[in-house]
Amino acid sequence: MARTAGDRLVADAVRRTAARTAALALTATASTAAALLLPAVLGHTLDLLLARRGEAPRWVWLCAALIALPAVLDATDDLLTGTTTARATAGLRHRCLRHVLAVGPRLTGHFAPGDLVTRLVGNAAAVGTAPASLARTVASVAGPVGGIVGLGLIDPWLAVTFLAGAPVLALLLRAFARASADSLTAYQRLQGDLAGRLVEALGGLRTIAAAGTADRERERILRPLPGLSQYGHRMWQVQGRSTAQAATVVPLLQIAVLAVAGLGLAHGRLSIGDLLAASRYAVLAAGIGMLVGQLNALVHSRTAAARLAEPLAHAPTAHGTRHLPEDGDGTLRLRGVRAERGGRDVLRGVDLDVPGGTTLAVVGRSGTGKSVLAAIAGRLADPDGGTVTLDGVPLDGLTHEELRREVGYAFERPALLGGTIGGTIGFGASPPAPEAVTAAARAACADDFVRRLPDGYATPCADAPLSGGELQRLGLARAFAHAGRLLVLDDATSSLDSVTELKVSRALVHDVTAGTRLIVAHRVTTAARADRVAWLDGGRIRATGTHEELWQRADYRAVFEG
Repeated sequence: MARTAGDRLVADAVRRTAARTAALALTATASTAAALLLPAVLGHTLDLLLARRGEAPRWVWLCAALIALPAVLDATDDLLTGTTTARATAGLRHRCLRHVLAVGPRLTGHFAPGDLVTRLVGNAAAVGTAPASLARTVASVAGPVGGIVGLGLIDPWLAVTFLAGAPVLALLLRAFARASADSLTAYQRLQGDLAGRLVEALGGLRTIAAAGTADRERERILRPLPGLSQYGHRMWQVQGRSTAQAATVVPLLQIAVLAVAGLGLAHGRLSIGDLLAASRYAVLAAGIGMLVGQLNALVHSRTAAARLAEPLAHAPTAHGTRHLPEDGDGTLRLRGVRAERGGRDVLRGVDLDVPGGTTLAVVGRSGTGKSVLAAIAGRLADPDGGTVTLDGVPLDGLTHEELRREVGYAFERPALLGGTIGGTIGFGASPPAPEAVTAAARAACADDFVRRLPDGYATPCADAPLSGGELQRLGLARAFAHAGRLLVLDDATSSLDSVTELKVSRALVHDVTAGTRLIVAHRVTTAARADRVAWLDGGRIRATGTHEELWQRADYRAVFEG
């Protein structure tokens, strides 16, 4: 399936650059046509010069023109190749990036971030060369075919002699294509694996440094390298063997053609000019061996397209057309929710009611599915079973604009995506007014340290050294600035000190206009300040109630002690 989808991806790249690809094919074919015409003209000119005919100078000038024309056409070919490849690659990257963003976070459950980057950058570039490679392949085929036709026009026996060995070349090309495709597929897979390991390590540099495991981590990252080297050498061996085999067969064919042409000259059927033309056409006809390079480029594009098609096979998140009722208070309900991760059920039959305007803390030991529940509650992920509604409307029935306007998120490790500190707080589909950005920063206890930065809210994120707590406060400010009917905080206060957390919690209730708040909590104080607590254990809701009620149970207290 991936191979068929990859072929469609290559065809789409060709179709999107159809005009330039056609111009490139015409330019390359015109250059080939000039090269095909040149032997006949050279042969005729030689005969005229030997016979001292008066029209010989005109044919000499024609020879000069046919020699100069390919140089001009080749320069045009290089220009068209560059622009066609650039446009095809840019189109593929834009399409794939849009798709990856449309699929959303669930795609990273199937592909490591580094592997995705490799596919969207390296593999897309390889597929982008397909239109130019295809156009050049057409011209590469035209040369040998024209050479064979030229031999046949001079003497049919010359064409028959060459064609007798052509099946051997065809078999060599077929074997090359198969062996090269297998090696390239494995090579690109290992490239993605290595890139994924590298991105993981870069994200955990502080942990690696603190643990003193740099050498061990380097070994882990480079573990795919021997396999990468093995398949890389195999690709070169396959191409070198095919080139060597073609280089052995092609001269034999040329010698055979020249031998037959020599016999024709000896018997008076051919002139010296015909012999010269035949030698040149034999070279052009033998150019079928040069198809190895073009075929290698197409195989490379095709295998890269198969890898690029894999993330594209995941359907984008679909959205509905419904809107929330205007008088809704943000009531959240989960019914029979099931979620599978890594082949096991992380959530099983979860039923949960969160009344509008209340704060619910979700607690549980590590690995019980709290973050998965938080993602499903605001539709960053869809459940594998069950339903989630907000004010009675299923989340998957809402429009994309309504969903993201009414559901806000804050995470344990927020990303600074707005360019500047102010842009990060305002980052969203509907940027808030500057005064709303400032108010959200004050509620998240971020306004003071932001104003101390060199350019305040206009400070570029790259120029703002931030602690873990300051980073989380910016993430909270962004969520507060976009608070709608539901606000989900996924362990978003874990790096805050107790005093700051208390201030943020009070602001969340009194200053932030969120209808309902769902908080993934690890601290006792966070759970204690919530209106109700949902105790998640083994993928199920074990109990709900106030923190004071649940605290009477020793096994509930053990959740915070572990």
